Amino acid sequence: MGTPDKIAIHNLFGIEGLDIAWYGILIAAGIVAGVMLAVHEAKRRGYTSELLVDFMILALPLAIIGARIYYVAFEWDYYSQHPDEIIAVWNGGIAIYGAVIGGIVAALILAKWRKFPMGRLLDICAPGLILGQAIGRWGNFVNQEAFGNIVTDPNLQFFPYAVYIEERFTGTEWVIDQWVQATFFYESMWDIGVMVLLLVYARRTKHDGNVFAMYLIGYGAGRFWIEGIRVSTLQTGFGMPVSQLLSLILVIIGILYILIMHKKNKPNAFYDGKYCREYQKAQTQE
Repeated sequence: MGTPDKIAIHNLFGIEGLDIAWYGILIAAGIVAGVMLAVHEAKRRGYTSELLVDFMILALPLAIIGARIYYVAFEWDYYSQHPDEIIAVWNGGIAIYGAVIGGIVAALILAKWRKFPMGRLLDICAPGLILGQAIGRWGNFVNQEAFGNIVTDPNLQFFPYAVYIEERFTGTEWVIDQWVQATFFYESMWDIGVMVLLLVYARRTKHDGNVFAMYLIGYGAGRFWIEGIRVSTLQTGFGMPVSQLLSLILVIIGILYILIMHKKNKPNAFYDGKYCREYQKAQTQE
């Protein structure tokens, strides 16, 4: 079906009879890459990798739960009639914003538990989070989902502007053999740019939470734009995509946080507890 210049791949490949989902592999790769970058950022700030281990133990399950709850909540008309499918996350249906909310809850729990500055923990994780999202977005390509509008102009039917898919659901009908805007690629490249911005900004800002606030601004702005051209997205009651509305809210929150912190000129909270390398070195020498 298709010609050599069309980009379309199957979602699964087999290993000795076992089907492995490319989507799952890409999500896992995003998590691994994100954690590695977060560990690097933690060590750069003088903290041990134990900080990230404890955080991930909390964050991974809460992120999955949050991603599922978010999706189910906005598809409640369906799931209220099929309650047995609510926990069937393996059938698809997760939302990145729900995962982010779950991660923030995990950061709050760990910050309270270990008396670690929550804003600093979120700052450490923000570049890794956006890197993981950049990689994970390619899962939408192999799943042939979350694309943009149909591209009918032959002069624009090329990657990376557009991508050819074999089949997709527009929200009302299945469309087969179409070129569509490669929104997954737009967002992935945008996320890489935001990651670079965060890494640079992290070495300049003096306030806990500012890097994560910049993540909210950068990611939210890109997602607001992309949601405007995506099809088959969760909708609000007044016709605006849910993720687009939430993106706008996050941008506003991020801007307000940075402005407030700049006005207060509040110094970073001091921390010399169990996650500090100097603290652990002193403990071993006693």
